[in-house]
Amino acid sequence: MNLANLIQYGLFLLIIILAVKPVGLYLYRVFEGEKTLLDPILRPVERLIYRACGIDEQSEMDWKHYALAFIAFSAVGTFTLFIILLIQSALPWYDAAHQTTPMTLDLALNTAISFSTTTTWQAYAGETTMSYLSQMVGLVAQNFLAGAGDAGFYFGSTLTAADSVDG
Repeated sequence: MNLANLIQYGLFLLIIILAVKPVGLYLYRVFEGEKTLLDPILRPVERLIYRACGIDEQSEMDWKHYALAFIAFSAVGTFTLFIILLIQSALPWYDAAHQTTPMTLDLALNTAISFSTTTTWQAYAGETTMSYLSQMVGLVAQNFLAGAGDAGFYFGSTLTAADSVDG
């Protein structure tokens, strides 16, 4: 390990340490329903999504609603990734000269399920199978969204369980 690597690791660690308190306070305020600095920007978007999905934001969800929402969110993400992988040859940033391994139906399904469950098991040969768009918009986005969905389900079901214990 050279000096440049040590400096890079040190800077990364410093950024993480400096971000812990502000991000933690922001998340605390969000989960407690308090106002945050980002509310003027994010609340209108959130209301639009609620309206489009027919969600009453004032009503409480029980564990069954959280489970159903989680399953629906995961299914939509998996299906979207599956379609992106199947039609990647018709999408931008597909280079037929480099994508030499075909994306078969079973490979697309295996990959979509793998990334939707955060297993990220890759039964394909990287850049010879996936286009840049499939990797950026499909795999990276689904990898993030799967983890975000897991965290949302965890926090929601934990809050629901705590509310039922408190009475």
